Order: sequence, then structure tokens, then C-alpha cells
Amino acid sequence: MSRFTDEMYATAASSLTGLVTGEPDAPLRQTWGEVHQVARGMAGGLAAVGVGPGDAVGILAGQPVEIAPAVQSIWMRGASVTMLHQPTPRTDLNHWAEETQTVIDMIQARAIILSAPFEPVAPILADKGITAVSVADLQQGPAIDPLDPAEDDIALLQLTSGSTGSPKAVRISHANFYTNTHAMVDAAHYDFDTDVMVSWLPLFHDMGMVGFLTTPMQVGCETINVTPLDFLQSPLLWADLITKYRGTVTSAPNFAWALLARRLRQAPDGCCDLSSLRVAMSGAEPIDADTMLDLLEAGARFGLKPTALAPAYGMAETTLAISMAVDTGMTIDEVDADLLEAMHTAVPAQKGANTRRLVTLGPLVPNLEGRVVDNEGNELAARGVGTIEVRGPAVSPGYVTVDGEKPTQDTAGWLNTGDIGYFTEEKHIVVCGRAKDVIIMGGRNIYPTDIERAASTVAGVRPGAAVAVRLDAGDRRESFAVAVETKQHGDPDEVSRIQHEVVHAVFAEVGVRPRTVAVLAPGAIPKTPSGKLRRSSSAGLVGF
Repeated sequence: MSRFTDEMYATAASSLTGLVTGEPDAPLRQTWGEVHQVARGMAGGLAAVGVGPGDAVGILAGQPVEIAPAVQSIWMRGASVTMLHQPTPRTDLNHWAEETQTVIDMIQARAIILSAPFEPVAPILADKGITAVSVADLQQGPAIDPLDPAEDDIALLQLTSGSTGSPKAVRISHANFYTNTHAMVDAAHYDFDTDVMVSWLPLFHDMGMVGFLTTPMQVGCETINVTPLDFLQSPLLWADLITKYRGTVTSAPNFAWALLARRLRQAPDGCCDLSSLRVAMSGAEPIDADTMLDLLEAGARFGLKPTALAPAYGMAETTLAISMAVDTGMTIDEVDADLLEAMHTAVPAQKGANTRRLVTLGPLVPNLEGRVVDNEGNELAARGVGTIEVRGPAVSPGYVTVDGEKPTQDTAGWLNTGDIGYFTEEKHIVVCGRAKDVIIMGGRNIYPTDIERAASTVAGVRPGAAVAVRLDAGDRRESFAVAVETKQHGDPDEVSRIQHEVVHAVFAEVGVRPRTVAVLAPGAIPKTPSGKLRRSSSAGLVGF
């Protein structure tokens, strides 16, 4: 028996809450019961093409109004969902098609559900012997009752952020979903009768799919979903929807909060009302304290409360949530930067010390244990800096890779997050950076986020478009380079100025100089489908 789907169907039968899509041009509200009825017909359509227990089904669709019943229909058939990454206007379509084919083969997809604007892919899939069905055709299927999957059946194969070239998918079970949902509900104090969730996050990313579609569909919470393209075309739409629907819960990565802050500064008084926000979560990428402080300053005119800011930490391997700082606002931990880098200890900074300001990410969510270990696996005390590990019933059992299934956990159930960080005395998590990206120079651990933050302060550098590239990794004399994007990339004088100022800004921040600085056109720095910097793929941009 799956508690996850049982609760979802009970919500459909009793809840008056629902899903709003189609903003701003053609808003449509459906109760979760109405979504469920559409899903029953789509489940009948899936049964007709042979989808059943244990099968993997991919989805390539753009609109939440179609994705919501599609994923539920797949779960009704006892199958697993994989949200395929969608091409953007800058995507090399041939490369995308090759990568997508690799993913489809890896998960052994029984069928692919297609909708606008991706229907032209159908003949390509057919040539490869893959069943492709449209959302419109599935919705004409006969309504059928759901099957009853087991707790350890796989519900979601979540492609990881780096799932390109050599992809892998996190195997998330029905039990993982149920545990994670109720951990988030408890940690964020959801009130299903009054909370309203607002999101533009991509549904192929775990924060969008799990946090702002699956969770409200499971427990019954009002949610307004638009697409990332809607947000990028008009960032203030996000604020407009919070105003219109009195949104209480929303979330986004750091870059989006920075973009919103800039738009709010330019907006006239009274253009929006953010006073209803109770949880404004920041996650999915490193959180810059200055960005969030700028957001608070820009949002104060529109009623944004400091206590609404909720820094968070999570990853697909834990279904979604690891920690949340809810109700307290943002807390900054100021530590001695020299001791952090040289002694791997987060000592509170004294007056006059070289300081690093780190955002605390709150306590662990319920039903999750955490620890920090050194290179030998020894558990460290509070403020000891090492590898963050977690374990609990929301942790995925493993990955699907091109070489088969691999475990996520060690023999004691611990998941190595791949992140370097520490716990404060209050047991709040602080993340310093990714272990694979740390640059070691002269015995110091230098975190690329510090370099990138410094480079981004230079006039002309696009926000979120600076990357530190580790060079000579593993050698005794590691170094690094910096790549930045600017609209002035074609002006030699501006390029020279930016290179010079980036060197000075980085040296002032971390005390070492980059080997080189590459000044590039917008869009040149590789990113994952969810928008994170792909540092390991950036070395070619700087000539190494």
C-alpha cells in the first residue's frame, strides 16, 4: 500500500483546494478532484498502450495544467515519472536530442507523454521504437481506477542537475515522497485551509516538481503555477500573482531573488503587495547574504516582512528537503575566513578579522539525521568543517545510471551530500561549497562561490554569470581561472577594464589572483538545465 497515493486520492475526494494555471492570459482553476478526474481518463489511455506496474514513463510537456494530471495518471498505473529536460531557445537541438535519447534508454522508458510545443519529437521517437502519446489523446481514454503500488515502488526518477553527457536519475520511492512531504509540512507549518503556494519553478527540477506540484496535490493546498518562461518574460508577474492570490509560500534560487529585487526597485509604489508572504524560501543554489538583504530593502516598500525569508537546503537524493529556516528570517554566521580556509573550523569572527559571511540554512527537517565528517569519516563537533552526511526514510535508495543501478547510501544508511559545511551550536546547517569544486592553494580551501561573488561586483558583469574554474586539480600547486559574461564583450577597452577589475576584486576577497580572466558573451557559460553553474564544463572557456 502507498500512503503517498492514498493521501493524494483522499485529497481529491475531499479537498476544495486546487491548482491555478494559465496566468496571466487565461487563468484556469481546477480543484484537485477535477485534476484527479482528468488523470483517471489519462490512466485509461496509458493502460491502452500497455503502461503498467514498474514501467518508466517520460514526460515532455510545458504546461502545469497538463503535467499535473499526467504525473498522477502514471502513478495510478503503478509506473514511475521522469520529467525530461526541456530545450531552451539557446539549446543545441541536436545535442539535446542525443542527450534525451540517452536518458530514455537509461530509464528504459515504456512510453513518452508529449504536449505542446514538443509534438514534433513524436516521429523521431517512433523511429527508435519508443511509444509516444499526446496529452490530448490520453485525455480521451476511459476513466479507470488506480492500481495500488507498494511503499518501496519507485514513483519518480528525478534527473539530477548535472544530467547531461553522463546522466543519472535519483530513484524516489512512494515512501520517500510521503516522508519528505510531511517533513516539509511540519517544518514550514503548512495550513492547508489558508496557505496559498505560488511558483514559476520548472517542473523538471525537484524544487518545482516535488515542492510546488506533488506536495500540494498530495496534501491539498491551493497552488498557482506558471512556467519559467512566463517569469523570465516578466519577473514582476511573480509579485503580481502573490498580490492577486494573497500568496503565502513561494520559493526560488538566489539569482531569481536578485532579479526580483532589481525589478522591485524600479517599480512604482503600490504596484504589488507582498505582505501576505509567510515563507519566501531561497534554495537550489548558494545563497548570497547581500542578495537577500537587497531583496528585503527593495521589498520593504511592498510589505515584504524580514521574517518571511527562509533559507533552505535540499537535494533530489533526499526527495527534496534537508533543512529550512522558517519563521526566523535570515541569519548570517560571520566566521574567521583564514581559520575556515586553513584550519577547517568555522570560528566566529573577532573584530578586525578577515571575515566570511555565511547564511545559515536552518535545522534539519523531521525524520532526518545529519552529521559532518572529516576525510577519515570521523564525526566532527559543532563548527568543525567537513563533508555533510544525512540519513533517514526520505533518502533515496539509489540512482539509475547508464551503467545500471547504484546505491546512494553507505552500509549504515548515510548519504554523502558532496557538500562541505558545518553545524552551528544550535544544530543549524551551513554549507560552504561543493567538495569537488573547492580550490586548494597553499594549504587553504578556497570556495568558488567567494570568487564568483567578488567577480560579480564588477560593473558590466551580468548577475549570476561569473564562474570560478579549478585548474590543475589534485596537483600540489592548484590554481583557478575566472570566466564572466558581459554585454560589452565586443569592446576591447571594456574587456580590458573588466579583466583588470575582476582580478582586483577577487584578490581583495580571497587574497589570491586568478591565473586568467575570460570575458565572454551572454549565454557562454555552461549551466545545468535548472540554471546552476557547470564549473567542471567551463575549463575550455578559459583556454585550459
